[in-house]
Amino acid sequence: MHETGVEERVADAAAEGGEEKREYVRTVFEQIAPKYDLLNHLLSLNIDRIWRRRALRSLGWESRPAGAYLDLCAGTLDVGAELSRQRGFRGFIVGADFAVPMLQAGAGKAAPATLAPVAADAQQLPLPDESMQGAIVAFGIRNVASLDRALSEVHRVLAPDARFVILEFTTPRSMVVRTFYHLYFHHLLPFIGGVISGHRTAYTYLPRSVAHFPAEPELARRMSAAGFADVRWQSLSLGIAAIHQGTKA
Repeated sequence: MHETGVEERVADAAAEGGEEKREYVRTVFEQIAPKYDLLNHLLSLNIDRIWRRRALRSLGWESRPAGAYLDLCAGTLDVGAELSRQRGFRGFIVGADFAVPMLQAGAGKAAPATLAPVAADAQQLPLPDESMQGAIVAFGIRNVASLDRALSEVHRVLAPDARFVILEFTTPRSMVVRTFYHLYFHHLLPFIGGVISGHRTAYTYLPRSVAHFPAEPELARRMSAAGFADVRWQSLSLGIAAIHQGTKA
């Protein structure tokens, strides 16, 4: 019990941000990589697939179908692979993540000539200025040590008029929905995730990281502060998640 308590305190501290968060997140995702896809789809009842498709529709890749795109905090490359399968897409995708086992778990989801996994931190991307025609991050931006640094780095690598899309968990505003949400997210999900993944705190960290993440209006404000224009957002599934988008001015 004592050891579990210590691990939970570490997860709490990591959820608040900083360098401790960076190392914790990398270690956790390296350890749960083999079961990550299974748990994602199981714990969301496959709704995560629908959310990712909606986020991709917000990317506006159709205006530059042969361009280079960034899948940030790419994990097991689900988003990049989905983009590569879109009818009419002729471009190239960089799937960037600093947890290499996650990228390895996504191997084979798309042709290497279309989707390239790159080991990289979201706060320091190995990409030239203005080299990407769009960027998307799904359920990963809340895991970076510094949100503002990551937003600025994405802005740096995007070409003028390129779009940045963020798909992330949020906290429902409705009291009724929030009650059921907290019951599932803070109790049932950590138990199931812990049993299947074999990691005691990975799925305890998840709801805590969402609780510490900025609400939709604040995230929109910080995107604007990083240089993005025409920032807007839409709620999904009664406020369980949201899609933000902004354009590099």
